[in-house]
Amino acid sequence: MDKDRMQYFKDFLLTRKQSLLEGATDTVVGMTDDDDTFPDPNDRATLESDRNFVLRIRDRERKLITKIDKALDRIADGSFGICEECGEEISEGRLKARPVTTLCIKCKQEQEKQEKARQA
Repeated sequence: MDKDRMQYFKDFLLTRKQSLLEGATDTVVGMTDDDDTFPDPNDRATLESDRNFVLRIRDRERKLITKIDKALDRIADGSFGICEECGEEISEGRLKARPVTTLCIKCKQEQEKQEKARQA
């Protein structure tokens, strides 16, 4: 992959990471600033359910940030866009759809096929 494409993905990943970090900060601020006293238990339950949902999303985003950091490391060491399984180049279309991927589509399909076989 040429330097321009690597820079494109680096910029994209850094922007995405920054966006996720800002969302996490907003969540913390929003959860600590609220004066949540509800006389109705149903309202309280709804608030707790909503908070739980937001926290699950933030946990998924935290995991994505870790994957973004690993992808940035691969960009730095020159291994970004190379399948960890077969060593072939990962298609640019796949990288655009999932820039943190470490497997080409063929290897990912094989991995999913094996996982389904184990579950059956």
